[in-house]
Parts: sequence; C-alpha cells; structure tokens
Amino acid sequence: MKYRKHITLLVILMIGAFLLSCGPKERKAASQLDTPEHHTYTGIKLMNQGKYGDAQREFDLALQLDNKYSKAYVGLGLVKAFQEDFKSAFKMMKKAKGYAKSDQEKVFYHVGKLRLYTMAREGEDWIEDAEDEFEDAIDIDPKSSAAYYFMGIGYKLALEFGKSANMFTKVLELDDEYVADADKQWKLVQKIQRAMPGTITGKKIALVESITRADIAALFMEELKIDVLYKKRGVKTYDTEFKDPEKFKAKKEKPPITATDISEHVLRNDIEGILRIGVRGLEVDSTGAFHPDDLINRAAYAMMIEDILIKVTGDNSLATKFIGSASPFPDLRSDLPYFNAVMVVTSRGIMEAKEFASGEFTPLSSVSGADALLIIRKLKEELRFF
Repeated sequence: MKYRKHITLLVILMIGAFLLSCGPKERKAASQLDTPEHHTYTGIKLMNQGKYGDAQREFDLALQLDNKYSKAYVGLGLVKAFQEDFKSAFKMMKKAKGYAKSDQEKVFYHVGKLRLYTMAREGEDWIEDAEDEFEDAIDIDPKSSAAYYFMGIGYKLALEFGKSANMFTKVLELDDEYVADADKQWKLVQKIQRAMPGTITGKKIALVESITRADIAALFMEELKIDVLYKKRGVKTYDTEFKDPEKFKAKKEKPPITATDISEHVLRNDIEGILRIGVRGLEVDSTGAFHPDDLINRAAYAMMIEDILIKVTGDNSLATKFIGSASPFPDLRSDLPYFNAVMVVTSRGIMEAKEFASGEFTPLSSVSGADALLIIRKLKEELRFF
C-alpha cells in the first residue's frame, strides 16, 4: 500500500513536470528594442492604423518576453474588440487588470476598459460603466488626456454632445497627447450642436461620415418635417404611381407608394414618406428601385434643397435664375446641370464652399451627417421669411 502511494506521487510529479515543460516559455530579448514596452507601443500604433493582425503579433511578442505585462493584454483586448470578438476582449482585459501594478499600468488599463465599453456598447448601462472606468483613471492621474479623449468619444456615441464637447475641451486645455484628434472631434461636436438635431434618428445620422439616400429621406421626414411643411404651405403632392383601372376600383384604400428594394430597410417608412411627397433626386429609378444605400454628393443635395425651396416659396423662377451667369467657384462650370441649384443654395447661405482657401465647392464630394443637418437648419431659417 505504501509502495503504491509512492508510485502515485511519483506519477503526479512527472505529469506536473511534463505540463510545465510544455507550457509557454518566456524568450530572451534578441536586441535592445526587443522589449515588452517597445512591442506594445508598436502594437498600439499599428492598431490605430487598422492593421490588427500586425498589432496582435506585436502584443504576442511582448507577452513572450513578459507574460504578465498588463499593457500587452490591454492591447490584445482592444484588437479583439476592433474585430468584434468582445468575449475574448473582456477576457484579455480581465488579465490586464490582474497584472496591472504601477499607476501607469492601472491608468492604461482603465482607459482601455473605457474604450472597450464604448466599442461594445452592450446593455443600457454601458455609458455608466465607461464613466466608472474614466473616474478610476483620473483618480490616479487627473491629467490623463487619453481618459478625457476616449470619454469624449463615449459621450459622442451615447449622443450626449454637450458632455462630449466638455471632454474634448479638457484635452485641448491639457495640450498633451490627443490634442489634434480632440480638436477635430470638438469641431464635429460643435457643428452637431449648432445643427440642433431634434430626433434620435437625426442625432445618429449626425455621426455618419457620408450620408446615403435613405439617411436624407429620414432627415427630411424627421428633422425638416417636410410633410408638415408642405401641408402648411399648401404644396401639392401627387401620386404618380401607375394603377390598373379595374384593380383600382376594387380597392377602397390607396396602396402605399414604395420601392422594390426597401422592404427590409430600417428607414423604410421615411423613404416611403418621401416617395409620396416627391423630392427631386429622391425618386425611384425605371426599375422601381430607390437605392437606399447609395451615397449623396453635394451637387445632388443642392438640387434637393433647391426643389424644396421652389415648392415652398412658389417661386418657379428659381429653377432658371442663374442660368447664363458666371460661376464664382473654380471647380464648377456654369453649363453643368446642377450649377443653378448650387447657386440658389449658396446665394442664400444655405450651403457654402467646402474648401475655403481655394473657394472650391467640390460638388462630387460626399456629405457628412453633421453637414447635412446644419444645411437643414439653415434651410429652416431661410423658410421663416416666406
């Protein structure tokens, strides 16, 4: 019996030694720059460039040198989050928290966790979770520009633009890391605040870099309230959809005007509303398709605004007012089909040159959500005079 116990103990020890020999081993540094700190720094840089595979390799190299290096686990967590593997991301962050020893590592962890909550946005309380990490970070380092910057991003995505602007202002005051990024974000948030979107849809679209035909339909219906506007101003709308005479007699209710490619679109109701009202440039094509995800350029947007102005004011002369005029924009010929529309909206201050230094209108460039909202805001102000 005693002999068997000794044998069992020996076998257990041998298995333990085998498992240890098979586990990950820390490697020796191959050069002076082959350090966990340098690999993590490089990994963050690559991650910010969207090179997630290369970034993960750098974080793995850092952990090969020190498998308890907290910052590398934070980096891996963020890479997983960018790849939408949030389950693995939270696991990595848990390891990062356990290995964070110095104040610098703890701040880096809290900022990383803040970013993770902002990217995942899971549950109704995600912004509160992000705020908790922000508070923990600035309790350790009140001058952490990273904490203020990423909390600003969090508030922006939570559609709390006032709080977001305050965070970016703090980064600018600190005049440290993230100053250039914070300045860009602050200007965007300021533009959104000036546009004053009144609906959740409008606030969400305000964050979009390039708006689509569906986005424009939603903004016209929900922010401009074009159906109410047309009704107040006595603008006639026409149902031009073809109807079979026999089928039409059999139906008591008029079928909704729709498009062939919007049945599953989240903004279907807004699109159908625009199709009923009729706005130049937001019609269906010859196949009945609306193409909701096609991007809108500045020239097309100008033509839509011109159409609304003509209908609301009843001034049909606007459609030809600037034909034959010289173009004040170096990139806009006077013989282009959208020249008159551009002149109508710019002469009223509703739209303006995009490149102030060169005076270019850039008619074929995309329209951001914030710019689209600001233009609608200016259109509302213009229509108050009619």
